[in-house]
Amino acid sequence: MNLWLLSAAALSFLTTGIHVLAGGPDVHDPLLAADISPVLKVYVSLLWHATTAVLAVYSVALLWASAAHRHRQALVGAVVAQYLAYAGLFIGYGLVYVGTLWQTPQWIVFLLISALALVGSRSTPLKLRKLAA
Repeated sequence: MNLWLLSAAALSFLTTGIHVLAGGPDVHDPLLAADISPVLKVYVSLLWHATTAVLAVYSVALLWASAAHRHRQALVGAVVAQYLAYAGLFIGYGLVYVGTLWQTPQWIVFLLISALALVGSRSTPLKLRKLAA
């Protein structure tokens, strides 16, 4: 078991939970209550739930990568690429539209998960380090 990747997976699962439990009432529900067309409400919900699905799938991918070496680099690479893209979007939109990073702090967790995953993908399993010593 790779503890770095397990930590990344746990943080990713926590982020998914926060997205659903806190973000739903704070973001998704008010957007649906806004006076916008039904088609836009469909897209709001599709994008919201697609994000939930991506977060959940990548959480499972990190958990899988923490336990199994097979395909570890590919799994971690896909998750890190997506999470770095999310971080960049939160940083960019936060700075451009509200002039601060602190109204959209989600970039912090996506950078942290990415860092944990990258360290985990490059770390040697503990038992191999003991044999090499």
